[in-house]
Amino acid sequence: MSPAIIQVDVIIPTQTRYLDLIGSIGEHIAKEVDSYAGDREALAYHLNLVLTEATANAIKHAHDKEAKDTVRICIHIEEKQLTIKVYDHGQGFDLEAVAKPDFDHPKENGMGLFFIKTLMDSVTYTQQADGNVLEIIKYL
Repeated sequence: MSPAIIQVDVIIPTQTRYLDLIGSIGEHIAKEVDSYAGDREALAYHLNLVLTEATANAIKHAHDKEAKDTVRICIHIEEKQLTIKVYDHGQGFDLEAVAKPDFDHPKENGMGLFFIKTLMDSVTYTQQADGNVLEIIKYL
């Protein structure tokens, strides 16, 4: 495995006031990826949205009263692949069981995972002994 071009590891409290920070990190990273031949502005927007939604979901849904009150976000970029991992301490969920949004009767929430799956190349969620991880991959 080749060394990472960029590695960012952020741990934030489970508070939504940090979402702008996480989204802006994604935007700045997109503008620094030399190996990306596509539309950098679109990538910046997509990374902002994906990071904000994934982190918001972890803050809102993925912790319980006795769990740690932090969310960890890791962004790892190699030459041709960007990997985002969002770690939470909640009870977890089944990614495949999350229903697609009803576009005829849209709700205020429930669109985040749809956007993440649509904009990125691979999305997986695994439950581990010390927490859970949402792994998002975008091929550059």
